[in-house]
Amino acid sequence: MKKDLLTISDMTADEIGQLFELTEKLKRERGNQAYKPLSGKSIGLIFAKSSTRTRVSFEVGVSELGGTPLYLDQGKMQVGRGETVADTAKVLSRFLHGIVIRTFSHKDVEELAANASIPVINALTDEFHPCQILADMFTMKEYCGKVEGLKLVFFGDGRSNIANSLVNAAKKIPFELVVTAPEEFRPEEDFIKGYSNISWDPDPLRASKDADFLYTDVWVSMGFEKESEERLKIFQPYQVNDAAVNAAKKSVKFLHCLPAHRDQEVAASVMDSPISIVFDEAENRLHVQKALLSMLFDK
Repeated sequence: MKKDLLTISDMTADEIGQLFELTEKLKRERGNQAYKPLSGKSIGLIFAKSSTRTRVSFEVGVSELGGTPLYLDQGKMQVGRGETVADTAKVLSRFLHGIVIRTFSHKDVEELAANASIPVINALTDEFHPCQILADMFTMKEYCGKVEGLKLVFFGDGRSNIANSLVNAAKKIPFELVVTAPEEFRPEEDFIKGYSNISWDPDPLRASKDADFLYTDVWVSMGFEKESEERLKIFQPYQVNDAAVNAAKKSVKFLHCLPAHRDQEVAASVMDSPISIVFDEAENRLHVQKALLSMLFDK
């Protein structure tokens, strides 16, 4: 039976642990010419949104695993001209061995997976970004030896795809997640209800106390450009700055899924400081996604 990754909820805690073990091995042995689980396989990469890290890491990852990555611009496909998502899924299932999709609507990804007979990986939607958060957790493990019991504070839009995926991750692995955001952008109550390790705090300095990791994302994501001016004003108090860093543990590290806008969501003094591990985090997208592809296809 085929396996998809649409959100982190699709994985068990044991599967995440296995993913990280394989990630460590693949990162350590990068360049191993013998391990080619995607040999003879073609993976379609459907992109509706601009991309740097996601596109490059998946194209390189598929290639290093012996497969053939095929970049597909969603706007130039027939689905961009009215063909149904279901029909597209059925056709691509006849040509490809797997689909990676980065698009706007999460419902479209769910429909694609429901109608495809091949694995589908969500590389980002407006609601979820599971590959990014898996890489983030792996990075946390690299620096601290574990994820369980750590405290991560997310600053900004508590209903963003990053925040939603962090919540899903904290439901699987018991680290402490505090979302610090304006009340109108706090996580939906029903989404975090029943999880004592997940909370919302409108006060960023109070939230930062004893934090192991501080994390933020852009305040204006793709698709929200019309709200740009309003969002910049609303989230200004939630910048990750020196005050937030000083409220956290002395060993605190800074995470950002990138691209970053210095002196908007993060002060340049934090982004470019020794506590910033954002480029290690970005690199780990490649290694985690190679492990994910391996687990889905190395049957």
